[in-house]
Amino acid sequence: MTKKLGVAILGCGNIAEPYAETLATYPEIELIGMADLEVTRAEALAAKFGCRAYPSIEAMLADEAVELVVNLTIHHAHAATTTLCLEAGKHVHCEKPLALTYEEARVVVELARQKGLRLGCSPFTYMGEAQQTAWKIIREGKLGQIRVAFAEVNWGRIESWHPAPGPFYQVGALFDVAVYPLTMLTAFFGPARQVWAYGKVVHPDRVTREGIPFHIDTPDFVVAVIELENGPLVRLTSDFYVSRHSSKQDGIEFHGDLGTLYLQSWHDFNVAVEVAEFGQPLQPVALIRPAYEGKRKVEWGRAVRDMAQALAEDRPHRATGEQAAHVVEILNAVTQSIETSQPVAVRSSFTPPAPMVWALP
Repeated sequence: MTKKLGVAILGCGNIAEPYAETLATYPEIELIGMADLEVTRAEALAAKFGCRAYPSIEAMLADEAVELVVNLTIHHAHAATTTLCLEAGKHVHCEKPLALTYEEARVVVELARQKGLRLGCSPFTYMGEAQQTAWKIIREGKLGQIRVAFAEVNWGRIESWHPAPGPFYQVGALFDVAVYPLTMLTAFFGPARQVWAYGKVVHPDRVTREGIPFHIDTPDFVVAVIELENGPLVRLTSDFYVSRHSSKQDGIEFHGDLGTLYLQSWHDFNVAVEVAEFGQPLQPVALIRPAYEGKRKVEWGRAVRDMAQALAEDRPHRATGEQAAHVVEILNAVTQSIETSQPVAVRSSFTPPAPMVWALP
């Protein structure tokens, strides 16, 4: 039997339990433990999954049984904590974004390269069954040359469901959720080369679920036009105001010379994929395999499992730090364009991921 990869989770907030639920089921992975600045949170989660709660990040990194760290800390801490893990000789899968600036992201990627370690990053939702179905149809040329894509990211009001909305609003909808379709579109079509954007705070004064007022300064509404090097012109809308559950503007539309494809969600795995010849109504198509049916709608450990398998098979993993760094450069370019009202060039590149094996002909 192949040795299992020892994995630990750093950061035990809202998303840690969905990750742990899937990681604990994989035959390639042994879930070793949890660490968090609030040790009681790590203890509670570790007890639920029968693993160790570390008293500190230093204790976790000193454990030789831990080979890969899943970094689920807050946005602002990603670059620093990922650096600590890499310096300790651990492979890392980081939640999005990899960093808040391209310069930081590039340094982290280079550190992983120098150390000979794997660096992965979310989002990985392009690995879902619906998303891979859409990509297969695109690769097969059924839409012809795709010239336009519309990506909608209406993510609602974070304070309506999250107990600590502050960090989300500090980074804004652009860095928190626009990364999903941007990662998917660059996975499908390759790197971006130019952006032009507009952003505004449309709802500045809000109230938490506990009734505490707070004010936001980072744009909670952004529209960007993104030119991809080898693909469509993308119009991206991203906000923390409109709920996707009460809007018909959701998912991604791909428009080509021969037809259109509608992907209902860039997030959930078991969603509709619809296709139409040019000028005809959209019709549903079957997914290429039965979709993940977990209660969370996303198999949160899928990219970590892919990295574990890639290590065992000595092949590239799919959700790479290089692509994540490129997406951060796009986000920085969008921010700069909002500030200057001018187009901004994007210069970095990356090797796009391979489709999932089960999505190949």
